[in-house]
Amino acid sequence: MSPALPLLLALGLGLAGWLVARARAWTFKRAAPDGRLAALPSYHAWYAALWIAVPMLLFFLLWDYVCTQLIVGHVLASPEAQSLPEFGLRRDIILNEAFALASGDTDRVMNEEARALAVPFREAISRYNLFGVLIGLVIAGLGAAWAFLRLKPDFAARTKVERLVLIALLLASLVAILTTLGIFVTLVFETIRFFGMVSPIDFLFGTQWNPDPMSNASNPDGDRYGAIPLFWGTLFIGAVIAMIVAIPLGMMSAIYLTQYAHPKLRKWVKPALEILAGVPTVVYGYFAALTIAPFIRDLAISLGASNPSSESALAAGLVMGVMIIPFVSSMADDSIAAVPQAMRDGSLAMGATTNETIRRVIVPAALPGIVGGVMLAISRAIGETMIVVMAASTAANLSANPLDSMTTVTVQIVALLTGEGSFDHPATLAAFALGFVLFLVTLALNFIALRVVKRFREAYE
Repeated sequence: MSPALPLLLALGLGLAGWLVARARAWTFKRAAPDGRLAALPSYHAWYAALWIAVPMLLFFLLWDYVCTQLIVGHVLASPEAQSLPEFGLRRDIILNEAFALASGDTDRVMNEEARALAVPFREAISRYNLFGVLIGLVIAGLGAAWAFLRLKPDFAARTKVERLVLIALLLASLVAILTTLGIFVTLVFETIRFFGMVSPIDFLFGTQWNPDPMSNASNPDGDRYGAIPLFWGTLFIGAVIAMIVAIPLGMMSAIYLTQYAHPKLRKWVKPALEILAGVPTVVYGYFAALTIAPFIRDLAISLGASNPSSESALAAGLVMGVMIIPFVSSMADDSIAAVPQAMRDGSLAMGATTNETIRRVIVPAALPGIVGGVMLAISRAIGETMIVVMAASTAANLSANPLDSMTTVTVQIVALLTGEGSFDHPATLAAFALGFVLFLVTLALNFIALRVVKRFREAYE
C-alpha cells in the first residue's frame, strides 16, 4: 500500500467528519432557546475529526508492520515457494527481489526464482491492502459513531479537544526524554559487554590505542585499548584550540554588533556571520586539509620547527573554532540584546563608560545565554568528526604539541563501527564504551553550565 493512501484517506474522512460535525453543531445552536452552546461549533468539529482520523492513522501504522508479515507468510505457504531454502541469506534475497518485482519497484532480478514468487506476492499484496483499507474504514466509522453520539448542545467539546491536544503535546515532549533514555540504555548495555572483555582500568587509564579487529575475541589484549590518547585529542582539539578561537571572536563580534555597529551594518553582518553555521562540515574539512594544514606546516618550517606534520591538531582546531563561532556569537548576541535598556542607561547615568558598562553590567546580566552558547559550542566541537579526519588524521597520539597529528573519540567510533568486525568483538564494542564516556562528559558539562547559571542568577536577582 502506498504510504500516501492511508494518510489521504484518514485526512479526507477527518475533513468530512469535521464539516458534518460543524454543521450539526450549528443546528444545535439554532435550536437552542438562548442560541448558546457549551462549546463553539469548531470544537465539536475538531472533536469528531480527531476521533475519526487519529485511530485510523494509528491502525495503519500498526497494519504496515503486520501486513508485511502476513504477506510473507502467505507467499511462503504458496506452491511456488516450496523450492526455497528453509533459512539463510539467499532465501531472504529471493523474497526481497520478488517483493520489489511485485510492487513495481524494479523489473530486473538476479534470481529467476523471484519471478515465480512475484505472482503470489501480487495476490497477497492486493488482498491484505484491501483488508487494511476495510478495517481502517470500520475503525473510522466506529470513531465517527462514538463522536457523533456524544455531540449535544451541552457537550463540553472544548475541554475534550484541549485534553487530546495536551496529551499530544505531552507525548511530543517525551520524545526527547525517551530518545535520550534509549541511547543511554544502549550505551550502558554494550559498554558492560565491553568491560566484561577488557578491564575498565586498562581502557580509562591506558596510553596505547591500537584495537585489532582480527585478534582473538575470547582473549583480547587490554593494553591495546587505552583510550587516554583519544580523550586527550578530543579535549585538546575541541575544548582547547577550538574554544581559544571561538569564544573570543564570538564574544567580540556579539558585543560589536549589539553595542557599536550601525543598524544597517548589523543587518548585513549578522546574517553573514550565521552563514558559517550552515556550511557543511566536509567543506570545512577540505579547507582545513588543503589550505590551513599546509600553511601551518610551511609556517612551522620557516620558524625552525623540525618535521612538522602535514596533519596537525592545530589545523583542525583552528578551522573547528571558526565553524562554531556562530554558536557563541548568536547566543551571546541574543542574550546581550535582551538585557533591559534601563540597566544600560542606569550604568551610563552613574558615570560609567561604555566599556565599563559592557564589562560590569551587560555581560554579567547576559551570562546565562552566553554560557549556554559556549556549552553548545563545546558540545558541537567535541562531537565533530569530518574536520578531524581530514586535517588531524586518525593517529592516536598523546602529545601536547599542536603540530602533531591526533585523533578524537568520534573519529575512532566511526572507524570501529564502519569496518568488517563482528559486534561481539571487543574492537567493535569499544566504540560503545567511547560513546558512553563522551555522553557522560557532555552530561557533566551541562551540569556545570546549569550550576554556573544558577549561581549567577541568585547573585543578580
